[in-house]
Amino acid sequence: MKFFADTADVSELRELKDLGLLDGVTTNPSLIAKSGRKFTEVIAEICSFVEGPVSAEVAALDFDGMMKEANVLRKIAKNVTVKVPLTLEGLKACRVLSGEGTMVNVTLCFSPNQALLAAKAGATFISPFVGRLDDIHQDGMELIAEIRQIYDNYDYDTNILVASVRTANHIKEAALIGADYATAPAAVLKSLVKHPLTDKGIEQFLADWKKTGQTIA
Repeated sequence: MKFFADTADVSELRELKDLGLLDGVTTNPSLIAKSGRKFTEVIAEICSFVEGPVSAEVAALDFDGMMKEANVLRKIAKNVTVKVPLTLEGLKACRVLSGEGTMVNVTLCFSPNQALLAAKAGATFISPFVGRLDDIHQDGMELIAEIRQIYDNYDYDTNILVASVRTANHIKEAALIGADYATAPAAVLKSLVKHPLTDKGIEQFLADWKKTGQTIA
């Protein structure tokens, strides 16, 4: 499984890159708004040091508007992935953009049928929102499993990009199901390394080492 960071915070992204936890980035209007900076400038800076796909979302809801905005976004850098909503107009834009060789992330997916349509439209990524389904007492991971089965049944190339990830457990379950990617806040990605027994083991090793009175360097 590859990891995308769901943030527009450049300092967080640079830290994740240094840790080897950054395969790409997803942004959305809400994340860009938090940065307080111009949208295109933020995307350009991220693309300057992130080699993997960087999702930049259109704001328009009509096909012509989406295409106009997409043309601006994909000129920023070759690794920009145009993010469109899972609507009929969004799927239409996805088909055209994908046909022109542009990576497309179809977002706000909440059903297997929606994921099937995105794959048929040539989406590079489908973004099912597991956390938001959990919020309304539906099983977000059941959706990931159903999409995985559908895509495998028909050999679709669309990558499953698990989104709205809230916990390390979401990532574990998605990896067990066979999702291709997960996008999560920096704090969730860094939390994958944590385990109380690891901390306890380090504490014991250090205590035993101190008793030897030795130094390595």
